[in-house]
Amino acid sequence: MLTVPKAKFVSVLEVTDSKPPWHILRVPKAKVGKFGFKRNLRRVICSLNGTEPFNCALFPSRGDYFITLSKKLREKLKLEVGDRVAIELRKDESKYGMPVPDEFAEVLRQDPEGERLFNELSPGNQRLMLKLVVFVKDVDKRIARSLVGIELLKKNKGKFVYHEQHDAMRLVSSSKPIF
Repeated sequence: MLTVPKAKFVSVLEVTDSKPPWHILRVPKAKVGKFGFKRNLRRVICSLNGTEPFNCALFPSRGDYFITLSKKLREKLKLEVGDRVAIELRKDESKYGMPVPDEFAEVLRQDPEGERLFNELSPGNQRLMLKLVVFVKDVDKRIARSLVGIELLKKNKGKFVYHEQHDAMRLVSSSKPIF
């Protein structure tokens, strides 16, 4: 059985001077060199200060990498700029760089054309589509979003049109009647 490479180290929470500013943790390239990333696919599973792991990407910067932290995550972990953060990373070996909701997997299983079109999307668009589905917690709404998302892919001949996907998925998740 192969073991998934891991890395443990400490980094300091910084804020960039970009517009808009990003809150980041630097990741030394030497710490993740054994991960064997190919091309621009640098997906990892990250745990900060021993908390629940989450999926993220490593972005290149100054010969090393960084990960971004959302305001919601910083607030949840009570992190401030300048705080030292214990980081544990492991290479994300999942097919799409994030978990696939069971409801979405079932829709793909039942729709070979939809599965083919989904698999032809770029990895980034695959993750965007999965995030639109997983965003809701209600099982019935995830099923509806999965069905609508795949039907839109077919309607658009395999092209992922974010605003159409987003608007349609919001509509089917709404508690208001559609008609």
